[in-house]
Amino acid sequence: MSGLITAGSMTGAGTAVADDDVQHQGGAVATLDGLKTFDTAVLRANGESHEIPAGVFEMTVDGGGRLKTYCIDIHNPTQDQAKYLETPWSQTSLATNKNAGKIRWILQHSYPQVDDLAALAASAGTGPLSQKTAAAGTQVAIWRYSDNADVDALDPAAEKLADWLQAKARDVAEPKASLSLEPSAVSGKAGGRLGPVTVRTDAAQVTLTPPVDAAASGIRITDAAGKPVTSAVNGAKVFFDVPAGAVDGSATLSAQATTSVPVGRAFAGATRSQTQILAGSSESTVSANAAATWATAGAIPALSAKKNCAQGGVDITAANKGDAPFTFELAGFSHTIAAGESRTVTIPVAEDQAYDFTITGPGGFSKNFRGVLDCKIKGASTPETQTLGSQPSPAAAGGVSAGLEGDLAATGGSSATPMIAGIAVVLVVIGGGAIFFLRKKKVPTEE
Repeated sequence: MSGLITAGSMTGAGTAVADDDVQHQGGAVATLDGLKTFDTAVLRANGESHEIPAGVFEMTVDGGGRLKTYCIDIHNPTQDQAKYLETPWSQTSLATNKNAGKIRWILQHSYPQVDDLAALAASAGTGPLSQKTAAAGTQVAIWRYSDNADVDALDPAAEKLADWLQAKARDVAEPKASLSLEPSAVSGKAGGRLGPVTVRTDAAQVTLTPPVDAAASGIRITDAAGKPVTSAVNGAKVFFDVPAGAVDGSATLSAQATTSVPVGRAFAGATRSQTQILAGSSESTVSANAAATWATAGAIPALSAKKNCAQGGVDITAANKGDAPFTFELAGFSHTIAAGESRTVTIPVAEDQAYDFTITGPGGFSKNFRGVLDCKIKGASTPETQTLGSQPSPAAAGGVSAGLEGDLAATGGSSATPMIAGIAVVLVVIGGGAIFFLRKKKVPTEE
């Protein structure tokens, strides 16, 4: 039996990644509403000075809630109404930024976390601050650490705040996800409990929604003792209880909670858009999913994926809880996962490249991973900086706000050619698409 990994068109896949199936490790999903509280900064790049807006963005959380964020990619434009996903630092430009912890310190010690502006001004020795100038000074300080940008606030008090924050900043650890299920995929034989899946959250309680048609198929979500559960707390371990004789298949567990997302969590665009970092959160809806795959015999894969910014690609991890090896070929290399073992394969993807991988396997197994690899800040020499002198709209700090079609047309045409060439060693491009072959060798199975 053979399987297939298919990647969508390298120039056209960008519009598809905003779907609900976009790769997400759990947490909040939100829509960008634009730059709401801002003042002016001066960015010096390529020997020229540009006045740009600097301040706080706002987002609306899917399911309820509001977020306030700052930009951590000054030369990359935002997309109007872009979808954003709560994302680990390791899957953003913060992965290789030695000053990432200082950015979080700034967020914790300035506006809007510190909303007593008189006290903030007194501590920083700035003189009177408004919400707009406090937001601008905070953003400027962040840009100096996130982008190593040569940037100053135009307002004198905002500039003093930026200097004070930059000088005072200390390393602070990355905050944990508001909600995640670990691992996000499990597998095993029917007739037992598959897992455990551990709940990680800051919320007081998480609601667990069993798989669709769970009652009809007999699948239950239980604790370690086999007792059905519909809620969980941080650290709880839950299982997929699959009855003996269940037809080979898969199912998804959904978890949801209401909590404040921790300050300092990164938010990456589901399409190419400025990476953001959280400055404040109302009580917001957060969610996560975990999948289970089962069979009676043979290889039983569990597949998960995450961006690997250190290696410039996407890690696909395949675990095999079956009783036969799972063997596949990827980019000319053969990989065999013995029963009870797992292996991670990194698929190189060019920076800013949209990817869309669908992996199929035995018994109708299918798993899709899609997203955009956005691991690096844009350098000052990138084309986006040329737009800074054209009075960018308030919706785009550090770049011009563009509609989805406008930006993708600019980046998905001729400028995408070097991206495709950069991963030609892995992708076999056929008519604008790319195909990876994943073949499972025939192995004896028990009848």
